[in-house]
Amino acid sequence: MRLLDRVKADTNVALKARDRERVSALRLVSAELQKAHKEAVPSGADEVAVLRRERKRRLEASEAYRAAGRAELADGEEREAAVIDEYLPASLTDEELHAIVGDAVAESGASSPREMGKVMALAMARTDGRADGKRVSALVKEKLTA
Repeated sequence: MRLLDRVKADTNVALKARDRERVSALRLVSAELQKAHKEAVPSGADEVAVLRRERKRRLEASEAYRAAGRAELADGEEREAAVIDEYLPASLTDEELHAIVGDAVAESGASSPREMGKVMALAMARTDGRADGKRVSALVKEKLTA
């Protein structure tokens, strides 16, 4: 089942359960997925990228609301991000990420932080979007400065 079909089915279930907040979040996700399907050739990677982008937007909005003292709106954005999380593939564990970064450092032959770009390119390609770039970057920096 395509992700878009799954989101639509879950939207119907949430409608029947009268879960307004979940319906709202799923409709936003559904609209973004439909837009992505119209703009490009559909593939699983594209759908995951759309979900990650939307999740990131929700978390950034939540931070902005918190900074402005609007905790109730921030909580709503965080709940929407949690709904989106349900459709994302599982993130890499710390051990898996350490192994990937270690392999990337060894393969690239990098020995100083100046060569971080080479390592990042290899590591990000291997994570397939299952790890945040900031997390990978911090780990690469740690490995190259140690």
